[in-house]
Amino acid sequence: MYSEDEYLMISGIQHYLFCKRQRALIHIENEWGENAFTKMGEIIHNKTDNPLIKEKRTRKIISRAMPVSSKKLGISGILDTIEFYKANEGITIDGKKGYWNPIVVEYKSGKDKKYQYDKAQLMAEALCIEEMFAINIKKGYIYYHKTDNRLEVEFDNGLRQLTTDTILEMHQAYKEKKIPSASYYRKCNLCSLNDKCLPRLTKKYKSVNNYIYGEEL
Repeated sequence: MYSEDEYLMISGIQHYLFCKRQRALIHIENEWGENAFTKMGEIIHNKTDNPLIKEKRTRKIISRAMPVSSKKLGISGILDTIEFYKANEGITIDGKKGYWNPIVVEYKSGKDKKYQYDKAQLMAEALCIEEMFAINIKKGYIYYHKTDNRLEVEFDNGLRQLTTDTILEMHQAYKEKKIPSASYYRKCNLCSLNDKCLPRLTKKYKSVNNYIYGEEL
C-alpha cells in the first residue's frame, strides 16, 4: 500500500508509454508546453472537467470529473467521465435504488493508435474504480474527437498486466529522479515539449520504423 504523498498521476501512464523522457520532463522536472494538440485537448475537456455537470436518465447516470485513487497501485487522478448503468447486480449509489454498473470513458483529441498508451491510462482509471467499489469492470471506452469514434476497450489480462507493470516502473523511475536521454522520432515534432527536450541534438534514430511510423499524441 502507498501513502497519498507517494501517489503518481494517472495521466503520467500515457506519457510514460509514449515517451519516458516526456514523462520525466513533465512529472519530475515540472516542464510543460502548449501547442495545437494540447489546446484542442483543453477545449474537448472543458465539459468533462466540470464536476458540477451531471446527467441523469432513467437507467443511466453520467458523472464528470470524479476523483479516483488506488492505495495498492499508488496512483490518483480525475476521470473525464464515468457512466453508471442500471443493472441486476453491481454497486449501490447513495440516493439511488437498485444496482449500477460503472463504465469509464476517457476523451482524447486525436485518433485511435496502434500502441497501448491511451488504453493503459483507461485501464488504470478502471483499476481505481475496481478498488474503490470492490467490483470487476470488463470494459471501458475512449472517445477520439478527431475521428468522432467511441472505441470499446476490453480489460483483458494482457492490458491489466501492462498497466500494473508500467505503474511499478514509473514508481521506480520517480524514486531515481533520472531524466532519460533524448532520441529523435518523427512523432517528436508533434510533442509540446519539443523545444525543451531538443531531441534533434542527439541525432539518434533507434529504428527506421519508429521514425517513419511515430504517432501523434
